[in-house]
This record gives sequence, structure tokens and C-alpha cells, in this order.
Amino acid sequence: MFFPPWSLLMAYVLDLAVGDPRWLPHPIRWIGAWIVRCERVFLRPNGSSTQQRIMGIVFWFSVVGAVALCAFLALRVAFWIHWVPGVALSTWMAFTVLATRSLHGESADVARALEAGDLPLARERLSWIVSRDTSQLEEPEIVRALLETVAENISDGIVAPLFYLALGGPVLAMAYKAVNTMDSMVGYMNDRYRYFGWFAAKVDDGVNWLPARMSGWLLVLGAAWTGLDWRRARLIMKRDANKMKSPNAGYPEAAAAGALGVQLGGSSVYFGQKVEKPTLGDGGSPLTLTVYRKMVRLMYMTSFLAFIMALLIMALIPGSRGIA
Repeated sequence: MFFPPWSLLMAYVLDLAVGDPRWLPHPIRWIGAWIVRCERVFLRPNGSSTQQRIMGIVFWFSVVGAVALCAFLALRVAFWIHWVPGVALSTWMAFTVLATRSLHGESADVARALEAGDLPLARERLSWIVSRDTSQLEEPEIVRALLETVAENISDGIVAPLFYLALGGPVLAMAYKAVNTMDSMVGYMNDRYRYFGWFAAKVDDGVNWLPARMSGWLLVLGAAWTGLDWRRARLIMKRDANKMKSPNAGYPEAAAAGALGVQLGGSSVYFGQKVEKPTLGDGGSPLTLTVYRKMVRLMYMTSFLAFIMALLIMALIPGSRGIA
């Protein structure tokens, strides 16, 4: 089995052209369904904290192991039949872990509602892509939420998948998406998942540690290429990235805040509780749709730079592209 650079190119172009249409079969949705099923088996809400942690670890290995094994076996069978279906399947898998077009499309749905002056619709559409309470948000707060989610997901949805595709092909990238999806579903510090989801959250922090920092520097470089303030992006990232409770989210968000000349973070409501997040950036520019459009251009440039980075990794690391 092998995963050549031109297969990564096809996957990347396909993501830009098609995105994530809901009618198209998508393994990430299958992974989500498998997580729900495994959670029913392993979660013991009335167990002790130690029992829940242990079951959470077993749950994690059950999900990631099954995803990686299924991806590997599917590719093995496809390549056994012929290299053409093998490369086609590996390209399709690679395409499904990338999210440049869908990240733009989902955020643009919110922006279009704001442009039309339909604040209730903008709040509703925003609630589909963020976990905070959107019911009382005004336009600047909605734009802030858009900027934060686009910036953070540059790492999770673009840079990290490209990085793991370059290192280990679709099998490793699928395993990464399983880890990332688990964190988004059970990695919460609430009564239900505080102990059960602890391991999933910690592993997600680990696998995103390097991609998050890559994302920050790629955003700085992307700011230079798009005419934004790359020096400010670098300064704010170095100054503010470690303010966040998350060890990773601050890097792309702080770099974006500096590049755009805005301030991100601050107060938000999550599950009925007001949460005060550290502020990133010094502000200056108002939070408007004009700034959101700059963020989209910066996202696409950063995505392209991440793709070039992935090609370089495949070229420089012997054997990295030989793992399908």
C-alpha cells in the first residue's frame, strides 16, 4: 500500500471543490456513531472516578483501534484487488479528513444571515457549529464566535489532518480524526464526562500539540502573504497563546487576532454557565463581517501553506508516504 503526493493533491483539490455535502457518505459521521455506541457499553455514570477513568481508557482504545483497523483492512483489500481502487480509496479517505471548504461553508451560512439582517437565523446557524449559548448574542459577538471557531479549526480541521496524512497516510489520519471526534463528544469537564472523558481529552491535547503550534506559525506566514499584519500576529501569538486553559487553542486564535487587529476571547455562556476566557489580542478593529472575510482569506492561504508543508514532509521523510 502507498499514498503518493499526487493522491494527497487530489484529496486536497477535491476538498476545496466539494467540501462535505451531506448526501455523500462520510466516515467521520460513522466514527461519531461508533463513539455513541461504545459509550453506551463502557460509560458507568455511577461508578467511582477510578472506575470511570479506566473504562474511559478502554473506550478510547476500542474506538481508535476499531477505526484504524477498519481503515487498514479496507485499504489492504482495495490494494489487493488492484492499485487503482487502492489509490482511489486512500484518496477518498484523505479527502474526508480535510475541512477547508466545509469550515468556510458553515461559517459563511452564519455570515449570510447577518448580511440579510436576520439575527435570529444567524444565532441558530451559529449554534450548529459552536458549543456556546448563542441565543442572546448580538452581531459583534456572533462575528467573534465565527473568528474563534474558524481560527481554532484551522488546526483541527486542516493543519493536523494534513500533517498526519503526510506522516502516516489515511490510516494515521483516520485515527487522528477518531481521537479528535472523541474529544469533541466526551472531552468535557462536566458531571457526565469529567472522569470518563479525561483520557480522550488528554490524548487529543497531545496529538494536537505540534499541529496547533504549526498552525500559529502558518497563520503568521499566511498573514504576510495576504497583506495582513504578520508582525502583530507573531507578537500576539507569543504573548497571548499560553493564556488559554487549552494548551493548543490559543496558538491559532492568538495569531489570527493579531493578524486581524481584533480582540478575541472574553465572556461566553456554556451550558447555562458564564465563562470568562482570557482575551487574545489588543483590539482596535471592530468585529464586523469585513473582518470575517479577511479571516476567510487568511484561512485559505494558511490551508494552502499547510498543504505545501505536507508535501515537503512527504518528500523529506523517507517512507512517510508508504503507509496507506
